[in-house]
Amino acid sequence: MATSTTPLLLSCFMVHLASTFVFAHSTGNNYYNNTPQPLSKYIPKKPLLNVIDSCWRARPNWSSNRQALADCAIGFGKEATGGKYGAIYHVFDPSDDPANPKPGTLRYGAIQNDPLWIIFDKDMVITLKNELIMSSNKTIDGRGAKVEIADGPCVTISNVSHVIIHGISIHDCEPAKPGLNTPDHVGHRLGSDGDAISIIDSTNVWIDHCFLARSTDGLIDVIRASTAITISNNYFTQHDKVMLLGHSDQFTKDKIMKVTIAFNQFASGLTERMPRVRFGYAHVVNNKYDEWKMYAIGGSANPTILSEGNFYVAPNDPNAKQVTKREVKENWKSWKWRSSKDLFFNDAYFVPSGVGSCAPNYSPTQYFAAAPAYMVPAITLNAGPTYCTVGRAC
Repeated sequence: MATSTTPLLLSCFMVHLASTFVFAHSTGNNYYNNTPQPLSKYIPKKPLLNVIDSCWRARPNWSSNRQALADCAIGFGKEATGGKYGAIYHVFDPSDDPANPKPGTLRYGAIQNDPLWIIFDKDMVITLKNELIMSSNKTIDGRGAKVEIADGPCVTISNVSHVIIHGISIHDCEPAKPGLNTPDHVGHRLGSDGDAISIIDSTNVWIDHCFLARSTDGLIDVIRASTAITISNNYFTQHDKVMLLGHSDQFTKDKIMKVTIAFNQFASGLTERMPRVRFGYAHVVNNKYDEWKMYAIGGSANPTILSEGNFYVAPNDPNAKQVTKREVKENWKSWKWRSSKDLFFNDAYFVPSGVGSCAPNYSPTQYFAAAPAYMVPAITLNAGPTYCTVGRAC
């Protein structure tokens, strides 16, 4: 939805100003609860910009300088350039032919060897006949059109780097069949499990402003030594196992994994894994959790998790109030899991563990300041695709 430029610029200033204050019913580094405030107090009347959106959404010329979006990432995926240094590629044909991709289709652009910034000339629903296996240095940019990948296999990011997916809906994904990949059709895959987005042994990936729901397996998997990932401004709903970070309890190469999960809305109908982490590091910051059926944040194999400035609303089920779940019965108290300045409602609570620093240790270019948790409902209000209009600020 388009918004006037002045309020958007003011909201960016408000985020930085508000970050200097401390509010009640939050957890600090020492884990404490104060007298809770009513949930209705935090219901926003209008959206505010987070630090990613303030980078580009107030600009009415976004459509003539699309590749500037690549400069707006934060956190561990900050360096993801996507197709910033390539040509603009137009998708005008929603059909799909995995064996012989046609120019003008999404698949043809996504598998090219050269960097490309992929955009869409019109609204479309793309039903893939097999998984879309992307090449390096690609951006899928849905701004200016309503784009869905649905009712078939979905997106695989495997053994590549510098991929951005922005502003599309991916839902009702199904398992893929064994098939071929790359422009020369020389890479053979054994199929996929039905994830919406699978990130496998890949680096510098940014998933932003997408809608994800109702897939056969997970909505986003980050596995097999993938790292330098940011997952931001997405809207997750109606799914069981939402987000998996780490392949298995035996795959120790995932110790290098670093993922930033920021400004997402975990909405209705979600059960667990928001995220579930193995071995690596997850900075879970400024997300809104609208209940869950089992738990919100879980893990095994000694991952490190910092929950910072999140907005947790527990379900009414008295047995599901805990935000956290360790997938072991013992030997987890040394794991570094911390809650800092989170807000909790409806008796939600976070069980911390471990000693020593849990900071993400971002580089100067990756660093961003978390907004106060009370602002999270406003800065996640426009999570998901933005449906921008050419010539107007988003």
